[in-house]
Parts: sequence; structure tokens; C-alpha cells
Amino acid sequence: MSRDGLSTDETTYRAGFACLVGRPNAGKSTLTNALVGDKVAITSSKPQTTRHTIRGIVSRPGSQLILVDTPGLHKPRTLLGERLNDLVRETLLEVDVIGFCLPADQRIGPGDSYIAAELVELQRAKRVPVVAIATKSDRVDRQRLAEHLIAVDQLGDWAAIVPCSAVAGDQVEEVLALLSERLPPAPAPLYPEDVLTDEPAETMIAELVREAALEGVRDELPHSLAVVVEEMVPRAGRSDDDPMTDVRVNVFVERPSQKAIIIGRGGSRLRDVGTTAREGIERVLGHRVYLDLHVKVAKDWQRDPKQLQRLGF
Repeated sequence: MSRDGLSTDETTYRAGFACLVGRPNAGKSTLTNALVGDKVAITSSKPQTTRHTIRGIVSRPGSQLILVDTPGLHKPRTLLGERLNDLVRETLLEVDVIGFCLPADQRIGPGDSYIAAELVELQRAKRVPVVAIATKSDRVDRQRLAEHLIAVDQLGDWAAIVPCSAVAGDQVEEVLALLSERLPPAPAPLYPEDVLTDEPAETMIAELVREAALEGVRDELPHSLAVVVEEMVPRAGRSDDDPMTDVRVNVFVERPSQKAIIIGRGGSRLRDVGTTAREGIERVLGHRVYLDLHVKVAKDWQRDPKQLQRLGF
């Protein structure tokens, strides 16, 4: 038996949903990508970049783990922030196991304590096992990591505690095993075993454009950036051996000054964004793409219920 009372019989096939939670920029998206072995969630050095629950699917001979990557829980300042927090809480009620990400290169703070308290309440209500994951372990020495693990242990009664580095690949398989063994028994996989995500292509394309647009910009811009795929159509007259897709994408910001940042001098920055995003989109679609990017101002969209709905929130 495992620490949380689940059987660890290796002959039992298990399948179910896991959710990675943590404060913004705790390494959740990077860990999702490392566990899946491919890029299904955007990553950025800027906090609060994930806005949708991205499912990454990890199939092994004895299990199938469906990872739900959520926005970081945080103290909301806008209507968008409140809706993102609601999204996390709804997700937590529906999963089989939770991975609580706490970056080893940062001290335990009020944000971590806030999330820990919510998880303790959830454990009381639903008995969902929580695995505490000390992410970014490659950024600290052994002494600092040991201190961090002790602090994590004192935050709550976790089913397990594991350090890992998604970037270096350290202990990623151990994280996968700890989450998978806490899934419920299942007669068969929930998704085909060759599928890595159930996200529509349009969602992944929008995320890739937003990731490219976020690189190298000042801190306040990530919160003000929304991306909508307006159109995806196969290029007429192309042969089946050499297909091409025309993709039209709108990037929304809240102020004209932000539009100028995204476009850059003489359009140079927008061209870089387009080049980077197009390479990722072509990997997703498996063929050539013509990407048509437009930057538009949607004034104060984070605080406007009608505009939030129009932009998919």
C-alpha cells in the first residue's frame, strides 16, 4: 500500500487526470512539457502566461496520465484574474491527483501558503492526494534544496515530496511515477495512446503566437496580451504532397503604447514574433504555413465582461 492508502500493485492498469498547481511562474508548464516529452503548454520567463487548461497525455505500458495545466493561483487584481482563479478551483475538484509545484530557487512565501491552505481544505472535502514537487532543483545547491524540502513538508500533509528539474531532466520520471500510481484503476486508456494532447489546433496556435510575443517584453505586457485565431484555411491549388495553410491571427493589447511595443520599430519585432511562431505552428500542423499577424487595441479588455467573453475568457 502507498502512503495515501492506494494499492501500488504494478499489474493494475491506471488512468486518470492530474493537475499541476502553484503560484505563477512555478514551473508548471515546463514540467508538463517534460512529462509529455513534447511542447503542449507555452512557457515563458514572465509569470501568469497560462490562460487555458492544457491537457498533456502521457501513455505508459501500465498507465495513462492526463495532465491538466492551469493558470497560477494568485491574488486577483482584475476580472480576468478572478476568472482564472475560478478555473483553477473548478479543475481541482475534477482531478484524481494534484501536483503542487514549489520552485526550489524561491523561499516559501504567502502565495505558497495560500495555495497550501486551499489544498488542505480540498483534501478534507474530497481526499484528493497531493504530491508536493520542488521544481527548478538544478538552480540550487544540495543544502538549499534540503532546507526547501523541509519547508515544503511543514506546509501540509502531502502524499509524497519530490525534487525535480524539468529543464535538466532530473527526477522527471519519478514525478511521473508518483502521480501515476495514485490514479484510479481503469480497464483501458482514456485517450488513444499516440495522442499527446486533446487541445484543438487553433488553441495551440494562439498559445504559440502569445509565447513568441511575450519574449523580451516588459513585465506588465503578459497580462494585457490576448491572441485569437481568426481564420485557418488550406491554400487553394496546393498538392496533397505539399500542402500549405493560411493562418490569420489577431493579437489584442489594451493600449496603443503596447501595440507599438509588439510591432517594434519598422515592424521588426512583429516580424520576429511571426518567424518564431510560424516555426512552432508548422511543427504542430506538419506542413508549411503562411502566418498573417495583426495587432489590435481592445481598451481595458481584462476588466470588461463583454470583451473577456469575446476573447474566450
